[in-house]
Amino acid sequence: MAAQAELQQNGQISEEEFGPQLINKLEGHGISAADVKKLGDAGYHTVESVAYAPKKALLTIKGISEAKADKIQNEAAKLVPMGFTTATEFHQRRAEIIQLTTGSKELDKLLGGGVETGSITEIFGEFRTGKTQLCHTLAVTCQLPIDSGGGEGKCLYIDSEGTFRPERLLAVAERYGLSGADVLDNVAYARAYNTDHQSQLLLQASAMMAESRYALLIVDSATALYRTDYSGRGELSARQMHLGRFLRTLLRLADEFGVAVVITNQVVAQVDGASMFTTDPKKPIGGHIIAHASTTRLYMRKGRGETRICKIYDSPCLPEAEAMFAINADGIGDSKD
Repeated sequence: MAAQAELQQNGQISEEEFGPQLINKLEGHGISAADVKKLGDAGYHTVESVAYAPKKALLTIKGISEAKADKIQNEAAKLVPMGFTTATEFHQRRAEIIQLTTGSKELDKLLGGGVETGSITEIFGEFRTGKTQLCHTLAVTCQLPIDSGGGEGKCLYIDSEGTFRPERLLAVAERYGLSGADVLDNVAYARAYNTDHQSQLLLQASAMMAESRYALLIVDSATALYRTDYSGRGELSARQMHLGRFLRTLLRLADEFGVAVVITNQVVAQVDGASMFTTDPKKPIGGHIIAHASTTRLYMRKGRGETRICKIYDSPCLPEAEAMFAINADGIGDSKD
């Protein structure tokens, strides 16, 4: 009995160690309940979010003075390890990272096992290349058990183009033998109507992630609204700054909650003189801001019939290679060719 109690205690400790620590934990470290509530209302739901935030961000919260901000950050820093660690320890942590299956063995092999949690994966390509279909398949596979290539968590889906279709989720759920009703219940969907609303939804997302286990956050598409809300070179600087803040928040959610973040991006045709000398004159929009924020960038293009080709465009650890996959009635799968 004592051994069982000890095991339970150890289980609780390890769970707290790996999962995000709720903001209420600061109450036991000399921060008043009123100040903790102010942090929660401002979108800081975990100790990690406070520790990772710059001091000036905390000073914008009404009722938080400079002295209070210093005290809050000092206490948060004691609870969240933010110093140096050995490469050996980091390598061990990397080995424990969960990867989500895409539904295609070839595509999983290309990605070194699947879509990585704790980082941003960007998928870009022109229309009809399978970006949204891959998002729909991942929204289901993230709910699978870990040993089946899933993440045993729920999915958050932010849709800016109005292309989300629950029928596709039901078709993929049937393929994996999952209950359709449960799969739909585990997907939290929101339609984004403008760029400010899109950023606001991330604050709601962090509150939901603090309450229950999510494995995946999808934004389809991250850049569509920026193309219409900001126009011309006069607004380019404002657009890039807003996009940079949005991507920084996505990265913070990936770090804080260990979720896989998948964003889709659109392309633009190059019409300058250089395009004459390139075989494929399309490039992703968003410029360097989105290029630096994404951990892995995947370029999708059309193949014959239902087949599509995915290329690793940029990754810190994967070689530049290609894989062929197909869009089937039951989601993304392997090409029959």
